[in-house]
Amino acid sequence: VQLQASGGGLVQAGDSLRVSCVASGSTLSRYVMGWFRQAPGKEREFVALTAWSGAVTRYADSVKYRFILSSDYAKNTVYLQMNSLKPEDTAVYYCAAGRYVRLGPTDYDFWGQGTQVTVSS
Repeated sequence: VQLQASGGGLVQAGDSLRVSCVASGSTLSRYVMGWFRQAPGKEREFVALTAWSGAVTRYADSVKYRFILSSDYAKNTVYLQMNSLKPEDTAVYYCAAGRYVRLGPTDYDFWGQGTQVTVSS
């Protein structure tokens, strides 16, 4: 499966932004779809995941109740709606596809190219 992330940008603290990940070459519902982010000088960290056509969803504590993950299987696309953004949310956001419901980046087999999200204070 090939993944293409998009939708990043520069926003102010408190704003909202939605990033998208389009899958091609395979059906989205076959995979656990994860979002990760990596800030400069930091390790890539888990943000959210969805699996089994939305039956399972997980969020990192740092984004819980602010970020919402959704999927449109007809468009083979997964979305990450990010609300109440904070400067510490600034990072490159990556979507990834894997086979297991796990939170570690090494558990995912396919990665998109990343999209930059910058939140100014």
